Formats: sequence, structure tokens, C-alpha cells
Amino acid sequence: MENKRESPRTPFKVRIRIDHPQHGKMLVHTRDISDTGVFVILDDAQNLLQIGEVVSGQVQDLPIEAPVVQMEVVRFEAKGMGLRFQRD
Repeated sequence: MENKRESPRTPFKVRIRIDHPQHGKMLVHTRDISDTGVFVILDDAQNLLQIGEVVSGQVQDLPIEAPVVQMEVVRFEAKGMGLRFQRD
């Protein structure tokens, strides 16, 4: 199977807060990150979003406050979802 990814993934585990206007806030952990997006681990109760929805996300537990970024839900797997960073 050919890898069609734009950017290579890097394993990266941090806690991230995801905010959605209707579904509220959820705290999840990342699995990996790339220049174009991030994959987050979800449990069944957190799987409320649909492909194409936009959420905001912010890395937690850093010594300084991380920026809030907008991300679009682009795919789901059995253990989580892929989010693509939205560019200005």
C-alpha cells in the first residue's frame, strides 16, 4: 500500500483539550503529529464528532499557555481521529 501522506508523522504524546461549540470540551492524548495535523486517541464516549467538523485545540500541561489552533476532523480509526490544522 502506497503512503500518500503530505508530511511524515512523529510519535508525540501530550494531553490536548479539544473544544466544540455543541459537544463541549474533551481532554484527549495525542498519538502522533505532523506539519499538517495530529492524531488523537478517543474512547467510545468521546466519538461525537463528524468528518468535516471544525474544533479548536490546545496542548495542556506546558510551562506556558499554548496557542489555540483550529483543526478539521478528517478521518476516524478504531482508536481515534485525525485532525488537520487549518491554515490562515
